[in-house]
Amino acid sequence: MTTQPLEPTLATLQNPFARYFAATRPAFVTASLMSCLIGLTLAWHDGLAFDIPLALITLLFALLAHAGINVLNDYYDALNGTDACNTERIFPFTGGSRFIQNGVLTLAQTRNFGFTLLAGVAVAGLWLMARSAPQLLYIGLAGLFIGWAYSAPPFRLNSRGLGELSVTAGILCISVGADFVQRKGFAAAPFIAGLSYALLAANLLYINQFPDRTADTMAGKLHWVARLPVRQARWGYVLIVALAYVWLLLCVALGWLPLLALIAFFALPLSINAARQLLRHAAQPQQLGDAIKLTIGGLMAHGALLSLALLLSKGNT
Repeated sequence: MTTQPLEPTLATLQNPFARYFAATRPAFVTASLMSCLIGLTLAWHDGLAFDIPLALITLLFALLAHAGINVLNDYYDALNGTDACNTERIFPFTGGSRFIQNGVLTLAQTRNFGFTLLAGVAVAGLWLMARSAPQLLYIGLAGLFIGWAYSAPPFRLNSRGLGELSVTAGILCISVGADFVQRKGFAAAPFIAGLSYALLAANLLYINQFPDRTADTMAGKLHWVARLPVRQARWGYVLIVALAYVWLLLCVALGWLPLLALIAFFALPLSINAARQLLRHAAQPQQLGDAIKLTIGGLMAHGALLSLALLLSKGNT
């Protein structure tokens, strides 16, 4: 049995910079890093005039946007009480960052920090828009709205069973936006290339909801894991993995992605192993730590391999 890391306390986070940095949950921000990388390598693959400094700035602010959304999600989950009553959490994967509950940051500090991060992203987005095209505004607004409305009232998209759809759409916005900045226009390619990864990112949310199921139900967060009986809900994970890899295979078969993109299938055993553990332990959420780690591994490996395939097959279809 693996030992869970200690939860954050004010005593262990005396340095203000370290405290606020840790509050963004940087380990989860890497999901946006890989999504951005898919969009950038797709632009490279399509033979566009590639602006490396602009790509690095795009990546930086995609991470900043995700960080701000993470902080605000903690704030709104503190307001609705789900994190406070969560006794089955698997830290650091589920149950929030625990910064508010453990007195590391106040509610007001968390709220102000989250909105400050998003304000910085908005300013950066205007600068990126000036360097690419005005239509980037639509992508940015859509991404920020989805991230905010995921847990914020009155929308509370996750509580309405739209959490997985929101994550899929939000992650796709990053891939599309990263490609747009280089392409200076819309294309179907980043939607096509990014969807399998976005679905696997949604599956990370899905499996994380099993340890949080009891607390979320008490707080009125009625996502699908809370709505369905556990024995039925566990099959949702299998369905999402299947959709991701069937989509990838279909895209290669139709010539929408290069043949080399099939190397992303080397990440599939991680997701299969995670699915097996979830099917076995869905009713014992404290035993899902390894399955969550495998889900993260499968997600990151899929994104890295798909990006590598796009990078190495430049100019091919």
